[in-house]
Amino acid sequence: MRKLLLLWGIGGVLVILGAALYRLTPIALVPINDGSLTTFHWVIIVLWSLFNAHAEGYKGFQQRFSPRTVARAVYLGQHPTPLRVAFAPLFCMGFFHATKRVLIAAWGVLIAVLVLVAIIRSLDQPWRGIVDVGVVIGLGWGTISLLVFFVAALFGRPPDFDPGVSARATPPA
Repeated sequence: MRKLLLLWGIGGVLVILGAALYRLTPIALVPINDGSLTTFHWVIIVLWSLFNAHAEGYKGFQQRFSPRTVARAVYLGQHPTPLRVAFAPLFCMGFFHATKRVLIAAWGVLIAVLVLVAIIRSLDQPWRGIVDVGVVIGLGWGTISLLVFFVAALFGRPPDFDPGVSARATPPA
């Protein structure tokens, strides 16, 4: 049962990330495929990609989001409730039954992403594609890191990471 809950929680998060990658990758490839990029554009793509790989992929996903998300999925398997099970992907991402810090991070990132999506959609090519190349790299890195932590947890090696579950949401021992 615990592995099924782990699969439901992390699988749902992977679907969300995969859907974003599926939507953004073709847009990111437009300026690359149409040959309209100048040397300046390529320099920007490389620098932006390196920045996103480090800031979003490594620092954001690999060091924080992915291990916490899997730790919360493991916690879910140990402490299931009907609400947590029904909304396991959202629980794993920290949208409820989380510490104040995790809640602020989860909701803050969601709001920031929604605002940035609205702004980026208004950009013309090649700039929209350039921005999306970096985002795809960060999301891709994040998806892979989540898969690595997930597979490790399936084989009994969950991340040693605080799941950030609110003390009010924790059942008594």
